Amino acid sequence: MMEWTIRRAALGLALGVFATLGASAQDPQFTQFYANPLYLNPAFAGTARCPRVVLNYRNQWPALTGTFVTTSASYDQHVDGMSGGLGLLVTNDQAGKGTLNTTTVSGIYSYQQAISRKFSIKVGFQATYFQKSLDWSKLTFGDQIDPRRGFIYNTNDVPRGGQVGNADFSAGVLGYSDVFFVGFAVNHLTEPNESLVVGESKLPMKLTGHAGASIPIGMRGKYGSARTRISPNVLYQQQAAFRQLNLGMYLDHGPITAGVWYRTRDAFIALIGFSTDKFKFGYSYDVTTSSLTTATAGSHEVSLQMQFNCKPKKRRFRVVACPTF
Repeated sequence: MMEWTIRRAALGLALGVFATLGASAQDPQFTQFYANPLYLNPAFAGTARCPRVVLNYRNQWPALTGTFVTTSASYDQHVDGMSGGLGLLVTNDQAGKGTLNTTTVSGIYSYQQAISRKFSIKVGFQATYFQKSLDWSKLTFGDQIDPRRGFIYNTNDVPRGGQVGNADFSAGVLGYSDVFFVGFAVNHLTEPNESLVVGESKLPMKLTGHAGASIPIGMRGKYGSARTRISPNVLYQQQAAFRQLNLGMYLDHGPITAGVWYRTRDAFIALIGFSTDKFKFGYSYDVTTSSLTTATAGSHEVSLQMQFNCKPKKRRFRVVACPTF
């Protein structure tokens, strides 16, 4: 029984890695969609007007050996002379405790245009360079196993992989007023090759649609604005055969934000956040609802946003009425 368990584990890991090398990949995802706005849609670049720094960390299924840890960092701001925003986004995704590592660096420009006194649009363009690498020394195979003593042999499998780099391009559009917003983004427009072995493995195009509103409720505060708001949201993503629908609701009361999302056939998500004029912190936990429920320990995600001051605006700047987590 022990021998079968060891062999099955080793074979499963090897097959999983080769499936990753030869099959269509899927982008890493963040649960706090709006706490990582440039990753969600390049049209969000500059929507806070003043300089903004965003840091994100996600640990998916920590109870399983060698799962996914994803981090990202971004900077963006509005530039009056360019009639839009500029942004920089860096992400890193590690699978299998660094066995498969992907790093991306993106530059973003978004153009803003007022359509009416109450409605504006932004169009964003993103250019990316990515590098994917495989650490062959961290792989294990069936011919390394002794039935009694475990992994003691060297594998006869020939090392393959290494690393690959390529350019990638994305675009997005965002329409918004003081109350609602709707956006659409297309990532990997050219479907670049990311194969680590001989042959071609295209990175499939990803489509993202999202919409929501910010609705004031209850009594108004000192300066006439509502102290409490609710924000219903919907987000849909499609990449190759992967399809996902997210339905959520945020409740803002003063500096505190609470949220709940349902990711169809996958997870319930609970979120708590705290914000001031210059600082935002959020934590979310994904409760897995699939057959892996008790084995994964869910997914943990932390976000940190820092908002900096800038010179007074020369003309009215409409801020997007969307959540910040």
